[in-house]
This record gives sequence, C-alpha cells and structure tokens, in this order.
Amino acid sequence: MRKGFNGLDGLVRDRLRLEPRSGHLFLFCNQARNRLKILFWDGNGLWVCAKRLERGRFSWPQEETQGDRVRLTHEELTLLLGGIDLERTRAKNWYRYEEKT
Repeated sequence: MRKGFNGLDGLVRDRLRLEPRSGHLFLFCNQARNRLKILFWDGNGLWVCAKRLERGRFSWPQEETQGDRVRLTHEELTLLLGGIDLERTRAKNWYRYEEKT
C-alpha cells in the first residue's frame, strides 16, 4: 500500500475505468488485508484515509462479475470497517432504492 494521491487516482482511472472525482468512495486493501486506503473527492480536493489493523484481517468481499470492482452499500462499508465478516451476515429482504447506472 505505497500508493498515495496520484497512484490511487491513476488506479481508479486506468484500471477501474471510473472517475475519481465522482463523489464515490474507492477502497483499496493490501494483499495481507490488514491495511486499507479510501480515496474520496469532496468537491475541491482528494482525501486519502488509511487504516492499519494491529491484529487480524479485513473480511474483504469477493469480486463478482465486475472483475476488480465490488459495489458496497454504506451499511456494508460500515460493517467491513467495523470488522464484521460480510460473507457471514445477510441483509433483510427490505425494499431498497437502487439507482440505475
């Protein structure tokens, strides 16, 4: 996890083919899954936030059909950052508005 602002911005643009200044959060983790970084555009500048676990690993979600991308809800992001295994939890079957992309 040596990448900073420019490296993460480049990953989002070139590898994920997304716009870093879209207002979305972009999460990255290292191979050992004990460190992560979040890239976020707040309207006038990029933020890079980092977290390192002293023990344990993040329960990183599995990629589905989108290759390197995984889409998380804000609830799933909160669970992931809080150390909850997303594979062992399940969401209630409530109505959720999904924005069409």
